[in-house]
Amino acid sequence: MKADFYETLGVGKSADEKALKSAFRKLAMQFHPDRNPGDNACEQKFKEINEAYETLKDPQKRAAYDRFGHAAFEHGGMNGGANGFGSGGFSDIFEDIFGEMMGGGRRRSTGGRERGADLRYNMEITLEEAYTGRTAQIRVPTSISCSDCSGSGAKPGTQPVTCSLCSGSGRVRAAQGFFSIERTCPQCHGRGQTIKDPCSKCAGQGRVTEERSLSVNIPAGIEDGTRIRLANEGEAGLRGGPPGDLYIFLSVKPHEFFQRDGADLYCKVPISMTTAALGGAFEVTTLDGSQTRVKVPEGTQNGRQFRLKGKGMPILRQPTIGDLYIQTAVETPQNLSKRQRELLEEFEKLSSTENSPQSSGFFSRMKDFFESFGNN
Repeated sequence: MKADFYETLGVGKSADEKALKSAFRKLAMQFHPDRNPGDNACEQKFKEINEAYETLKDPQKRAAYDRFGHAAFEHGGMNGGANGFGSGGFSDIFEDIFGEMMGGGRRRSTGGRERGADLRYNMEITLEEAYTGRTAQIRVPTSISCSDCSGSGAKPGTQPVTCSLCSGSGRVRAAQGFFSIERTCPQCHGRGQTIKDPCSKCAGQGRVTEERSLSVNIPAGIEDGTRIRLANEGEAGLRGGPPGDLYIFLSVKPHEFFQRDGADLYCKVPISMTTAALGGAFEVTTLDGSQTRVKVPEGTQNGRQFRLKGKGMPILRQPTIGDLYIQTAVETPQNLSKRQRELLEEFEKLSSTENSPQSSGFFSRMKDFFESFGNN
């Protein structure tokens, strides 16, 4: 059973147009799919909110709903479209409320103008660049406003004229019995204006294609998959409409030595068996270019981690820096000389369980386990 439209928007039946609009805007921002990716419940709620607002914002639909409830729109009624949003559709509702706030997609035109499309640019940077930040220059092929007609689409010296069919509204109404249905004007396609003499340079589009050079500021601490928005740097709008936005999608190249996890870095460093057994030290170069000395205590085991505080990645727009974790990989000696082999064999004869407590303890525990298992 469908929920009451007034309850869906959280308003009373006496709510005026301003209150409806305010309630819809607040709920739409909360449940918009872009803010809740992968959340089917939010997506469904968002559709219900739009359906409720589409009905109640129209005085005729609201009057029919107040009198007959949901039954007014069943069996091909006024809101009987397959999308559940009525003749105006989801895009019309969304555009009415948010205009250009959300970025992306086409907006309802005004005076023949249409907002330009958003553009995507993929950029790959190094981990060092993500650490320090940088300013990058990129070249983007895009549509810009036509210089000959100043974006109007009309031949220089002429102007677009008001559509004679819709009188400039971009919408026409058709009566069907008790109801009146509003549709996009078929003559001007919703623009409200027509062009009798189109500009020869842009063929009446009001824009031409050109490659532009743009500067992109990449802040320190940026993460793989981050999206940077450059407002009004997308395609120019049709017939002088506002431009879209440009979205820079960043990917960070895999590093030869460091692996990143948020603000922390990890590096695996091989050390010799003798260094692990006797102790020692080694130096590592961090992303800031400095050398840091790491002390290896006597008896260090394979896989042991050493934490270098403040040597990781900076956190985006914060003064703190993550840590660097050095993981030791004890290397078994290869290509032994005769003398080296003799010394290792002598060492093996002199070794006791105290020298290798983990291995001796493991085999002892394994033996006890299977003996007890067999007795059961």
